[in-house]
Amino acid sequence: MTAYLAEIIGTFFLILMGNGVVANVVLKDTKGNNSGWIVITTGWALAVFIGVVVAGPYSGAHLNPAVSIGLAMAGKFSWELVPTYITSQMIGAMLGSFVVWAMYRNHYRQTDDADAKRATFCTAPAIRDWSSNLLSEIIGTFCLIFVIFYFSDPLLGEGNAKTPIGMGSLGAVPVSLLVFVIGLALGGTTGYAINPARDLGPRLIHTLLPIRKKDGSDWSYSWIPVIGPIIGSILAALAHLILS
Repeated sequence: MTAYLAEIIGTFFLILMGNGVVANVVLKDTKGNNSGWIVITTGWALAVFIGVVVAGPYSGAHLNPAVSIGLAMAGKFSWELVPTYITSQMIGAMLGSFVVWAMYRNHYRQTDDADAKRATFCTAPAIRDWSSNLLSEIIGTFCLIFVIFYFSDPLLGEGNAKTPIGMGSLGAVPVSLLVFVIGLALGGTTGYAINPARDLGPRLIHTLLPIRKKDGSDWSYSWIPVIGPIIGSILAALAHLILS
């Protein structure tokens, strides 16, 4: 398996399981309807676990443009590989989101709440305030990338010297717990995208799919979960360079 294919497949499983758990919680007449935030954050943490297990040995399991950019900023990953990694992550995110829709299509038909249906694709703020929403995504992603830097050394983490740099070298269980606590502690404001591909790829699919009673895809907000994580990753890289 190539690194790029690993990024596609790993991100596919990340979004399939992550957005899948959201669909199970918010769509009408599912077995998990209204099961709550703990179920969603747990599902996303385990989705990260699956993505890292699949992609880690081959690509480092970035699964997130913010990870690729942050590692490149810190000199731990080649800038030449960043565009292809991001492209692979976007493809995987879009495919995963499409499969969630295909699986839950009957429940989309049963659900009248357009916001709930959009939530199974992309994030939205609890309180719409651009500066606050942007800060939330910056802080959440900073925490993600900063911790990855300090546990990506095989002497500190659960990886090994042959594992490419990324979330895979952190180890599937530790990175899942990291995403879990970010969701529990920091996810209540914007839904903690902390990943431009995780939000932008599915948002594009939401725009294209023929979902009944669908409002717009909230493109006016879409820049927040893209720019915020990128800024957060850059700040984490700078902090790591200063402290190392």
